[in-house]
Amino acid sequence: MRAVDLIRIKREGGKLSSEEIEFLIDGYVAGRIPDYQVAAWLMAVYYKGMNAAELATLTQSMMNSGDVYDLADIPGVKADKHSTGGVGDKVSLMLAPLAAACGAYVPMISGRGLGHTGGTLDKLEAIPGFSTNLSAARFKRQLKKVGLAMGGQTEKFVPADRKLYSLRDVTCTVESIPLISASIMSKKLAEGCDVLVLDVKTGSGAFMRKQADAETLARTMVAIGRKMGRKVSAMITDMSQPLGCAVGNANEVVESIEVLKGGGPADLVAVTRALTARMLVLGKLAKNDKDAGAQMDKAIASGAALEKFREMVETQGGDARCVDHPEKILPQAKKKKVITAPRPGYLTEFNTLNVGLGACVMGAGRAVVADKIDPGVGLWVRARVGDKITKGQPIYEVYYNDAKRFASAKTLLEDSFKISSKRARAPRLIRKSEV
Repeated sequence: MRAVDLIRIKREGGKLSSEEIEFLIDGYVAGRIPDYQVAAWLMAVYYKGMNAAELATLTQSMMNSGDVYDLADIPGVKADKHSTGGVGDKVSLMLAPLAAACGAYVPMISGRGLGHTGGTLDKLEAIPGFSTNLSAARFKRQLKKVGLAMGGQTEKFVPADRKLYSLRDVTCTVESIPLISASIMSKKLAEGCDVLVLDVKTGSGAFMRKQADAETLARTMVAIGRKMGRKVSAMITDMSQPLGCAVGNANEVVESIEVLKGGGPADLVAVTRALTARMLVLGKLAKNDKDAGAQMDKAIASGAALEKFREMVETQGGDARCVDHPEKILPQAKKKKVITAPRPGYLTEFNTLNVGLGACVMGAGRAVVADKIDPGVGLWVRARVGDKITKGQPIYEVYYNDAKRFASAKTLLEDSFKISSKRARAPRLIRKSEV
């Protein structure tokens, strides 16, 4: 078997056998097949796609390329959630402790931000001392003890995905539904969850701008998970404006703590509750959405969800005082500017991509993997689509440290919203509740 023959088959629209895909992935991880041949194969997949059988084999081969967490000796439902990413999407920080407080075990292997979308690991690492570098043994011990663990991908965890993603990033093959699906699902299945809820974003701040593409991606991932014996469900949620008010890292932790205390922006609360409810119902920890809602109300009112967050922070080495005094413990940029409305009217639209890029330019995100995050910079969104706006009304409160970076961000942010004379409807948060 030769890699060049497999490239040719896929280039011409042919189908690869399970043995051929396993040969390619195993050979690439072991260093027997070079980058340039796999790059050619990725481009062929980008243009020709993969069928369901090929995709299932690719996902399984990637999953089995390193450590696969065995959580069978932990009694109870192991459940996780994955989001395809967006601006202000800090749902994982609330969902994991909330679901754990309702009886789920939540093993969550998360990622870092790249480009305009924020990363869960970067947000958590804004908490002083918080470690996301958890070995498989430590991850499992914490899951048993606390009910949740939130860590990053280790060197031994799905190495095929790490190598393939780096190659996709530099060969313009990121935007491929089969490759995106295999990347996401190989990691989620390797972490040992029984139940997986997928939050697929669509809108101006999402990778899948069109809802039809988001639905295709969702269906593809659900099919992979179910074929491999997991309970999987997906919903399509809105990313045509930032989710919640905070965009950054430390300030998104602040907003997450606010939600766990029973406050927070209505849109962020609604999406978090919808995804958590789906997880509880799918895992048979709740009879229906109403029962799940009652359990979540109790977990928040009693302080149980907040205590799960505090316990996770302490166990992973973070300064748990941030739960009670985030303004004293979490980093905050030294300078502040307010971007205001240039005229009266109605806020009709966000270019959410530009909002995310604005935060990224200031240091809240990365243009390349090696970039260093500034956890204290970010912004607060002070208006929403559909709001009546007066001239000079704050649209963003921006916190920054570097004047040159702010100047670049200011241009993006000033061009990121539209004010018109006619009112626009607020977007539907849950575009599709089941895919």
